[in-house]
Amino acid sequence: MFFRQVLYRDLGCASYIIGDAGEAVVIDPRWSIDVYLETAATERLQITHVIDTHEHADHVSGRPALVHATGAQQHRPAIADEHASNLIRAGDEIEVGSLVIRAIATPGHRPEHLSFVVADRSRGDDPWLLITGDTLLVGDVARPDLAYEPAEGAEALHATLRELLDLGDHVEIWPAHVGGSLCGGAGLSMKTSSTIGYERLHNPLLSMDGPGFVDGVTASLPCRPPNIDRIVGLNRGSGTRLPAAPVTLELASLAELFAGGVTVLDSRSPAEFDAGHLPGSINLPVASAGFGTRAGWALDPNESLVIVAADAAEIDATTSRLQAVGFWSLSGASVADPGAWAQVGLTVAESDAWDLDRLAVGLLDDAVELVDVREQSEWAQGHVRGSHHVPLNRLRSVGSVPIAVDGRITAVACAAGVRAAFAASLLRRAGRHDVVRVAGGGVPDLPSRGIKLAHGD
Repeated sequence: MFFRQVLYRDLGCASYIIGDAGEAVVIDPRWSIDVYLETAATERLQITHVIDTHEHADHVSGRPALVHATGAQQHRPAIADEHASNLIRAGDEIEVGSLVIRAIATPGHRPEHLSFVVADRSRGDDPWLLITGDTLLVGDVARPDLAYEPAEGAEALHATLRELLDLGDHVEIWPAHVGGSLCGGAGLSMKTSSTIGYERLHNPLLSMDGPGFVDGVTASLPCRPPNIDRIVGLNRGSGTRLPAAPVTLELASLAELFAGGVTVLDSRSPAEFDAGHLPGSINLPVASAGFGTRAGWALDPNESLVIVAADAAEIDATTSRLQAVGFWSLSGASVADPGAWAQVGLTVAESDAWDLDRLAVGLLDDAVELVDVREQSEWAQGHVRGSHHVPLNRLRSVGSVPIAVDGRITAVACAAGVRAAFAASLLRRAGRHDVVRVAGGGVPDLPSRGIKLAHGD
């Protein structure tokens, strides 16, 4: 038996390659499929089946591309009374050598959700491992609100989990999401696997009765990301034409698009961006964790984008991460060159960053309007009294950010600096010119500089 977990840390996603006797099955493939092709070639496996546990809401599946590249059979979970040749339903089995992969219905995260019980008959008929998709996660359970009314989804999820626990404590669980995913909650672990027995003992949600479980998983649900429906629609359209890579833009073409008002996403580091960028560009560093999730929160996937990046490799990385979350309207890409921009008449803007010492002085002198873009849980653990809490999911509404008065500067802070750079660039694009980002740390570091933090909501 060959088994490999493939992690995509940007979105906290996990996929799987399972094989035997020269054949392999890929479950929940990510958007970029090279890793599956390379692994199959190295291990001398032919990918014969590609399966999704559900219609993913956080990333576009690599299933169509992988099927196109390999000729494998594709299997998509059936929705209600849907009929098509590529569907898989509860009770269906796929055999690869000595392996038997059996689909079981596991609604609660989504109605069509399936999990897959895997047995290796060369060792025994008992289930060995369970590919749980977005049902039972390590330290947590799935969100119930992305395809259901929350309480309805939670009730279905509770019933699903009762059935999974009956498979036996020895069974390994391998989820589709790990820490960093928007599909889990606060308990979601960075550990990438567990067992049913361990989760039974240490996942408190699994010991709750029905009403307690519903209350527990619906009490503090985060906001529903705005691009979910688009991503689900793309995943259902298995015949959807895949997007091409953005064209490389000559300077004249870049200038023409920029003059036409195209949105420019600059994926360089905040320091490189500050030193010289096209006015109104959005700075979302491709090297930062959660790139795709943040793009989905703040940008419109139907709006044309131009990528500006440090080099060709970063253009490719930015393209892949955007396309993985449904941003397919990419008008072009260009390597950043502020000197050349100026030579063809493009304005080159610069922006400021404050370190924590300067921020502290500004706060003590009451010369700063502080905008805190961290999440609610971070805010509750400690924030500057009188600061404005505007998490990234609210930044589409610039009106929620107060305009600094009396000559004060608007300083944007988070926990480390990357989110602050992103948020500050969004505010500048909206016409706010009194904005600086806080770099080299964030709000949790301010007490060491004499700034007391308040706690609670």
